[in-house]
Amino acid sequence: MKKSLTKAEMLTVSLMLFGMFFGAGNLIFPPMLGKLSGGKVAISLLFFCITAVVFPILGTLVVAKTKGLTNLAKKVSPMFVLIFPMLIYLSIGPGLGIPRAATLPFEMAFMPYLPESFNVNVARFLYTCAFFGCAYWLALNPKKIVDRSGKFLTPSLLILISLLFVGVLSKKVFMPMNLSQAYMSSPHFTGFLEGYNTMDTIAALNFGLVISLAIRAMNINDDRDVLAYTKKGGVVAGTFLVIIYAMLSFVGFSTAGLFPKTTNGAEILTNVARFTFGSFGAVLLAMIFTLACLTTCIGLITSVSQYFYELTHKMTYKKWATLWSVTALVLSNFGLNTILKLSVPILSAIYPVSLVLIVLSLSENLFKGSTTVYKWTAYVTVFVSVFSTVVNTLEANKISTGIVNNFLNSLPLYKQGLVWVIPAFFTMFAGCVLVRLLSSRNENLELELENQ
Repeated sequence: MKKSLTKAEMLTVSLMLFGMFFGAGNLIFPPMLGKLSGGKVAISLLFFCITAVVFPILGTLVVAKTKGLTNLAKKVSPMFVLIFPMLIYLSIGPGLGIPRAATLPFEMAFMPYLPESFNVNVARFLYTCAFFGCAYWLALNPKKIVDRSGKFLTPSLLILISLLFVGVLSKKVFMPMNLSQAYMSSPHFTGFLEGYNTMDTIAALNFGLVISLAIRAMNINDDRDVLAYTKKGGVVAGTFLVIIYAMLSFVGFSTAGLFPKTTNGAEILTNVARFTFGSFGAVLLAMIFTLACLTTCIGLITSVSQYFYELTHKMTYKKWATLWSVTALVLSNFGLNTILKLSVPILSAIYPVSLVLIVLSLSENLFKGSTTVYKWTAYVTVFVSVFSTVVNTLEANKISTGIVNNFLNSLPLYKQGLVWVIPAFFTMFAGCVLVRLLSSRNENLELELENQ
């Protein structure tokens, strides 16, 4: 008899996916958006959700459909499939995502409350050891991730965030501020870019395989059923993401005038937690940050370890999980600023092509799945994004690029970090037109031959 998931099982899978997406970055961006967007918070949040919810969920579906990022990359070229997936997994995994998952909650929620006499480096090491020990243990058995994350960790996180939100409502504070210049001139574009900065679309390319494996572990073996349940799980997870983003945005919006000097979302949440709950607020916030980062970290360790196990089969999944956990432990103790400085340029270079591959996969019918369209669109995107990232990095380190930088500044969307958009979509459009023309020509030729 064909196995079907119960509503409870479906909810658990959805919560697991939500937990993997929702890390510390997802906590701190919405409150700042709420503060800075003022009366245009609704429209800003809507466009934020396009890049912070819609694209990540679509990315999950695409990877589940193709049965892994490797199969998606194969549509571009053999060389691309060797380089791109590895860069994705290494950068969002042990290179940035996994070490950041431990460093960020420590620096935001624990370090401010340390006694002055206590060595920060020692405290960070002890915290990261405990954090990665827990994450490693929970990631050891991928088949149990649904139960561990979906049934316990993520529901606890949702309850704690809801508690913070209800606490703010109970104070009946409503002190919004005037819009910042960016949101005043373009709330749509600014909100879109803030969602873009969550980097969840790259994470989706990692998590797509994890969610499909988790569903298969529940005795769902038919590919169509796996994809259907992934879609349902994505919709539910996306709904939870939108609700939580709305709650956090409202927190930032309604308390903006109460804490006008805050410069980031973490400060907003810290001040709000103290204002609402007093000394318990620090404990509450520490629990929220830790749980948010722990669920994401488990998903990243699992996906990266699974990828390298399938790639080589020379080491067991457990050994890969051990390697990445230890590597992340070491890197996390260099501090958050160092991690971001080294890894963000890499992410900036590979993020655009991740978005483009998702769009290509979802619109294959327009160009009949042509590998040529995949190849040229991907390569043009990679060239433009890598080139602009290199120039930006050199300029940031006070190495002048002269006429090259002036040329890039003259291009549309360069200052917004989206210079790749027009070249990518022009290449895709041109490819679609050519494929259609050639297809029509071949069909006409076949008809002529048949009539002869």
